[in-house]
Amino acid sequence: MSTPVAVERRSVVRPVLVLLAAMWLLEIIDAVLPVVMDAWGIQGRSASGLVGVPLAPFLHGGFGHLMANTVPFLILGLLVAWRSRDMFWAVFGIIVVAGGLGVWLLTSPSTVTIGASGVVFGFAAYLVTAGVLTRHWLDILVAVGVVLVYGTMIVGVLPFGVAAGVSWLGHLTGALSGVLAAVLVARRA
Repeated sequence: MSTPVAVERRSVVRPVLVLLAAMWLLEIIDAVLPVVMDAWGIQGRSASGLVGVPLAPFLHGGFGHLMANTVPFLILGLLVAWRSRDMFWAVFGIIVVAGGLGVWLLTSPSTVTIGASGVVFGFAAYLVTAGVLTRHWLDILVAVGVVLVYGTMIVGVLPFGVAAGVSWLGHLTGALSGVLAAVLVARRA
């Protein structure tokens, strides 16, 4: 028989682990099968590129790329699930759809964007914005912690703040969609 605490813990951890498992499974399939799944990412301003909006966060350019996203996705995702448990899927969906559509609208048609870093930036922006909006002491504490630990990643939303081949635009639209998610979802004090 599960205790209420165990059920609560599972409800926080499960969605984040399911999403990470999907990312890892797709990367393993991409590495094993002779299919180039990365081509299914967001291709700017093309009808076929819209398929990449929901798929891009699950596709990565190799295991190094996936590893770089896994730890921050896990940490920030667990914080979002903990502080917004009932609304986790809404927050995730807003970040994926709004951020992905932003990339689709603004990026070059010759560019394909993949990876979960837009969602990572969205989670970080959501947590900071939720702290400001709710003014709950725990949300403020989480926001301060996110700024202290992940604050330097803010340069990743600037064109000169990332390495070649990294989508600063994905980071920017992810962060903006995280703010949007907080405005739409975070309960105010």
